[in-house]
Amino acid sequence: MNNVGKVVKDLKPVLLMVMVQIAYASVNVLYKLAINDGMSIRIVTAYRLIFAVAFTFSLALTFERKNRPKLTWRVVFMSFFCGLFGASLFHNLFLEALDLVSATFATAVYNLVPAVTFMLAIFCGLEKLNIGSSAGKAKVLGTIIGIGGSMVLTFFKGPEINVMGFRINLLHQNGQHVATLHTDSGHKFLGVLCGFASCFSFALWLIIQSKMSKEYPTHHSSTALMSLMGAIQATAFALCVEKDWSQWKLGSTIRLVTVLYTGIVASGVAVIMIAWCVRIRGPMFVSVFNPLMLVLVAVADSMMLDENLYVGSIIGGALIVCGLYMVLWGKSKEIKNTNLFVSSQINQELEATTVSIIPTTLNNANSDTSIVKAI
Repeated sequence: MNNVGKVVKDLKPVLLMVMVQIAYASVNVLYKLAINDGMSIRIVTAYRLIFAVAFTFSLALTFERKNRPKLTWRVVFMSFFCGLFGASLFHNLFLEALDLVSATFATAVYNLVPAVTFMLAIFCGLEKLNIGSSAGKAKVLGTIIGIGGSMVLTFFKGPEINVMGFRINLLHQNGQHVATLHTDSGHKFLGVLCGFASCFSFALWLIIQSKMSKEYPTHHSSTALMSLMGAIQATAFALCVEKDWSQWKLGSTIRLVTVLYTGIVASGVAVIMIAWCVRIRGPMFVSVFNPLMLVLVAVADSMMLDENLYVGSIIGGALIVCGLYMVLWGKSKEIKNTNLFVSSQINQELEATTVSIIPTTLNNANSDTSIVKAI
């Protein structure tokens, strides 16, 4: 019985991360269905962040009401840019790519985030290249392979792969809207640019978030602040761009389900599950599951959204995943070496302290002995 409990405990983080990737893959399918239903991309983003604010603020008030640090203008300033690059701008660009190209492409480009973050961190002085070490070589080579994979994914199709088995088209097209977007090379190029821009936006958020976490180390409250800033930005942008007020009506079921699911599950529950897994197993463990979403989206894209799957997509996606794992391996090895170095430094300091204390202790003991003899 104890062995069964231990196995369940060990499998819990794995099962939670699989559920997170399934949830995120479902988000891409729902986005595609909502966009096909005629819902504006800008309004989808605004609604998602509004629901995310309501959910994350309730969590912050519940769990961090008493131990929340003081809110400074510097934290507010950083949360503004976190909301911009990690929420409003990122979601708008990602949804634009999802609309103009495909869910598989948008998800594959998302796996470039670690490589792009590594490059930006070098320019910002947060990372060192260390090309002489095996970890540094792995990160550089992984970045190059990932970028090469994205190029293959973008410019090479190859033969079409027929997915055998059950297929159902959930996109009930009105006219030829989706087909026109996918056959228009100009729209496709714009979608590719939006995909890469969303990747850079998310990487910039990770850089800023690393600084904000040090100054405001409360997970729920910082997420709530970021969601609030992103919601204000996305809503203001949507009000300026979308002049049709009927777009704000959540009349159809798919629109209501999409904004509720993305706001509460994707931006709320999934974030909590990821935070728990990071605390238990570390960030590297969480990052390893990212490519699973690419596989799930590619299957769902082909089976439910009537998208064609090509050999070039498989090769490009595989190269991106290989590059991702190389960057993660290099980073984990670098962290391990740093921890070993810090541990050896602490041991040396303890040994030096012990050596300096022992003579003093012996001298005190000798003096105490001499006093006893004198008495």
